[in-house]
Amino acid sequence: MKQIVAIDGPSGAGKSTLARELAKRLGYQHLDTGAMYRAVAVAARRAGVGLDDSRGLNRLCKNIEIRFEHSSGGNRVLLNGEDVSRIIRTPEMSSASSAVSAVSEVRLHMVRLQRKLGRGGGVVAEGRDIGTVVFPDTRAKFYLDASVEERARRRWLELKKKGMAEPFDRVLADIEKRDRDDSTRVDSPLRRAEDAIYVDSTSMGPEEVLNLICRVVKDLEGGDENN
Repeated sequence: MKQIVAIDGPSGAGKSTLARELAKRLGYQHLDTGAMYRAVAVAARRAGVGLDDSRGLNRLCKNIEIRFEHSSGGNRVLLNGEDVSRIIRTPEMSSASSAVSAVSEVRLHMVRLQRKLGRGGGVVAEGRDIGTVVFPDTRAKFYLDASVEERARRRWLELKKKGMAEPFDRVLADIEKRDRDDSTRVDSPLRRAEDAIYVDSTSMGPEEVLNLICRVVKDLEGGDENN
């Protein structure tokens, strides 16, 4: 039976890359929940809505459309029909998405949409509260982590590759701030679900992590078929 794969973890742990590649290998859909909050942040900036304006953000979420287009080239994130896949990955939107994701009204809208998109299984969802809030009953639950220095190094290289060079110290400070913000917010803070498999990828290569998690999911698929 196809699973709902929940991958949680802090910023820069490699969740998006892992989820994208895992979805390809399993033949699942990739549900990038972090991209959804980033899209809300883009919409808020454009509409002049404050990132802590709960009422304004609630109205905004009721009137925007966020969807994914799956293709051989990967996910495209569409905000009201516009491809914002590149815009949402800027450092500014990284910080802004952390702010809007702390607003309960925003989380309510996004969780409802995430559950709708994940209904029926066959999805790989990654974010901060997938295993604890969005899909707490799924059995395929993982917490991907790495040291803060390693996570900052990966993010710095990612930005450099995209032509968005940032000083390493600034990237590190941003990662540390996001860790604090995500783990201390009142609504759905970042935490490891008790039944999640912990994966420390600090000294692991992407393929090694991918193979490990893929084996676990395939075991669960087979186990469900035998029950």
